[in-house]
Amino acid sequence: MARIPYVIVDAFASTPGAGNRVAIVLDARGMDLEEMRSLARRLGEPETAFVTEKQGTRFAVRFFTPSGEVEFSGHAAVALGLTLVRLGLAPEGSQRLFLHTPTEALPVEILYEAGEPRKALVRGPAPRFRDLPPYQALKKVLEALGSDERYLHRGLPYGIAYTGLWSLFVPLIAPGVVDALEPEMKTLAELSHQLEVATVHAYAPMGPRSFYARDFAPLLGIPEDPVTGSANAALGALLARAGVVPRREGRVALTIYQGHRLGNPGMVEVVVEYSPTGQPYGVQIGGEAVQVSAGEV
Repeated sequence: MARIPYVIVDAFASTPGAGNRVAIVLDARGMDLEEMRSLARRLGEPETAFVTEKQGTRFAVRFFTPSGEVEFSGHAAVALGLTLVRLGLAPEGSQRLFLHTPTEALPVEILYEAGEPRKALVRGPAPRFRDLPPYQALKKVLEALGSDERYLHRGLPYGIAYTGLWSLFVPLIAPGVVDALEPEMKTLAELSHQLEVATVHAYAPMGPRSFYARDFAPLLGIPEDPVTGSANAALGALLARAGVVPRREGRVALTIYQGHRLGNPGMVEVVVEYSPTGQPYGVQIGGEAVQVSAGEV
């Protein structure tokens, strides 16, 4: 039986052991969905990316969590883009790749320093928004997180937004309050199901363009995601839509810090672009990534 090569990469980090870990299966040609699902469980990482086809700078990919396939994984896409270039699976010097998921093509910009690929910026799915959940539902989520409405930040938006996954965003008054959360995962999973969201994303301000966050995804089999791509992209879109972050020349650049509570600190760069009507229409997320190990199964 043919061996299947894979690499383990930490995204949104420059050193191993930080950021958010992803397994990348470099050659998944011919694998069906059940085989991918089984291999993702066997590799045991929060996310696994499968490269199912490649042609030049275009790659067909699928993303899996332990509980099944997801449409988009921001940290996996950042890690994958850099890995494809560094391992020579993309043409040398490539500055733009395209990751083709089952639903769309995701452009990935590769940024170089001293001739070496240093960062990747991924344009995720277009942002979408849903009606605000009832305030009583928000209070229940706060209780499930181990907090209450006294610590809710009244000047920042709460709501439900999407850039690949639907997330509920809960603004809190300070990073220390976010770090103090001790969620009741069973209750949080039930509330996530009722609200039809994949994750609950608690965040707090650190500066005009910087925020601190934690992301809880019990419905995806991930109690807490160390450093999240898709949810932070949606957070950027939500903040831009609410007009609470400074805008310059039709775009907003934000920095989201996450993972410190778990001992996996990471940093996500988020760029939100506006349409001529002033609505956020495109979001890029990016950062560094570092290979941890490689193997075959």
